[in-house]
Amino acid sequence: MKHRAIGAVLFGVGVLLLALAAGLVFVVTPALAKLPYDLKAATSVAEASGATFLQINNGSIKINNGDLRSTVRVNQLKDETAKLGGDLDGKAVVWQVGQTVDRVDNKELVSAYGAKLAMDRVSGEALKWQGQWLDDTGQRDTGVQFAGQIYKFPFNTEKRDYKIFDRDMRQVRDAKFSGTENIKGIETYRFEQVITDEQLTLDPSRLTPLLATFAPGATDAKLVYSNQRTVWVDPVTGSYIKVREVQKKVLTPNVGTPTTLLDADFTYNDATITASADRAKESRNSLQLISVYVPVGLAVLGLVLMIGGLLVARQGAVAAAGEARHRADVPPAPTRYDEPVVDEERPTAEQPAVDREGGPLSDEIPPASTNWRADDEPTVPTQRPASDERERH
Repeated sequence: MKHRAIGAVLFGVGVLLLALAAGLVFVVTPALAKLPYDLKAATSVAEASGATFLQINNGSIKINNGDLRSTVRVNQLKDETAKLGGDLDGKAVVWQVGQTVDRVDNKELVSAYGAKLAMDRVSGEALKWQGQWLDDTGQRDTGVQFAGQIYKFPFNTEKRDYKIFDRDMRQVRDAKFSGTENIKGIETYRFEQVITDEQLTLDPSRLTPLLATFAPGATDAKLVYSNQRTVWVDPVTGSYIKVREVQKKVLTPNVGTPTTLLDADFTYNDATITASADRAKESRNSLQLISVYVPVGLAVLGLVLMIGGLLVARQGAVAAAGEARHRADVPPAPTRYDEPVVDEERPTAEQPAVDREGGPLSDEIPPASTNWRADDEPTVPTQRPASDERERH
């Protein structure tokens, strides 16, 4: 009975551990594989050496050459996120992003933009939201429709093509999976998006001063844009580990010579790559601990306890059956009424005769046939005379 109780307890604990392992995999892990509501601000820096770029400063429009530094800062807006309703409630977070491009030599500002958007907490895709906007001209464009991946890929990124939103075009284009590459100890997935000679729309207020400077005789022009964008993604968290963009913008007037407004090869600097890899490692270690190592350990321990419980219970059952057979083989002890009556005066096969020493010094009473006589009396009685002899006397 004791073995059965112990076996039942072990089996029950094993089942509980298996249920806990399943809960970690199917409940806790999906809850953790989401953008948190308290995401810390993050900054990434990309640099371009020997770039050609347009610079407008104090009304002066020039084409310069030099090194550029692009700084992107991402902030999560907790209050805006808390106000999300409808389908976005609990599904999205609101990010505000700002970028500045500066000259490395004199820190002068070359360009800047700002944006606010809602992003899916799991897929990292931009979601349709009425509060979104994009400002890269000095005026907020509230009609922009963010879509696809912008600053992040999904948790558990797959080896397939995705769509990345291009800010200059305000459209998505395919980013094709092109292989894996180890960066700072992380096997990243590499995706490449190629944009070739796409025409951008320029507001007349921006086009007119450009034509006046670079093509005085032209009445119209088109801005042709190309970009070869490569992103290296941590597949577990979907975070960007490294980004490279080879951008080119050429102003082609209807009269005159084309002018290159931008020709730059921007790549994350080493400090940004290292920081991105460290953050990804910390996040992926937490996810793998909860989704893999702990559940596997609990499952193995649970199975061991279940098997051990079954073995202990079986051992108890075998012991109980053996004890029952033993009891069946041993005859019951005789009761007081079943015991044979032994006549101590009559020898039997079970109780043979025993010589006794009777007498006054014995604790047993001598038999009644014993004659007590004086020492001078004969031990054998005399024979009684016959009747004829009595008459003769």
